[in-house]
Amino acid sequence: MTLNLSERQINILRYIAKFVDGQKYPPTIREIGAACDISSTSVVKYNLSKLESDELIVRAAEVSRGLSLNWPKLEAAGLLGEIGQPVGQAINGLANGVHRAAERVVNFFSVPVLGHIAAGEPIQVDPTDYASADEWIDLNEAIFRDREKLFALRVQGDSMVDASVLDGDIVILRQQERAENGEMVAAWITGQEETTLKHFYLDGKNVRLRAANPTYPDMFFPASQVSVKGKVVSVIRQLE
Repeated sequence: MTLNLSERQINILRYIAKFVDGQKYPPTIREIGAACDISSTSVVKYNLSKLESDELIVRAAEVSRGLSLNWPKLEAAGLLGEIGQPVGQAINGLANGVHRAAERVVNFFSVPVLGHIAAGEPIQVDPTDYASADEWIDLNEAIFRDREKLFALRVQGDSMVDASVLDGDIVILRQQERAENGEMVAAWITGQEETTLKHFYLDGKNVRLRAANPTYPDMFFPASQVSVKGKVVSVIRQLE
């Protein structure tokens, strides 16, 4: 079996094999692009489509991380050595490993990262406008419940550092309109038309939004002026 693959496509296959071997689940398109020095996700998708047409990979478009290598086809094409797998290794063992990884694919789902949220001075963001998302993050179903109510925002600022929320972190929020005192929420401030990330306290007819950084003063608003958009359920830090 002779295939005309580019060096880039070989590198993609090599990276997928290495990633699955180490992580036990497939990489995302963005992870493939970053690892293979491809800045455009459309270019990654083009090369994956070529590999799929050659039957070297299998993709499930409806599933996040729905990607696996077709080891029998790779062996028939003489590509095992090219992608760093011993040619003499039992193909059944490789296939079983891929099947186990594929079984874990269903444990992941994607939520939109709906722009930036200020952990400092408020900035404008609509945390319910899914159509505005240009970034998505994969979460594990075993950890996160109510997946249809989850969304994510990227933190900008340092007002929540004492709550271990740093500039550049991604916060996962559950959509809800009520919060208990002390909970970390995304609060929409009517009049300013902006959203901020703070600890929420209801003081009579007023709302106090407290930072987790002593250099930031508390923010006070009439309760009618503050709307809770979501409660923080997790913080994700992406290390370089």
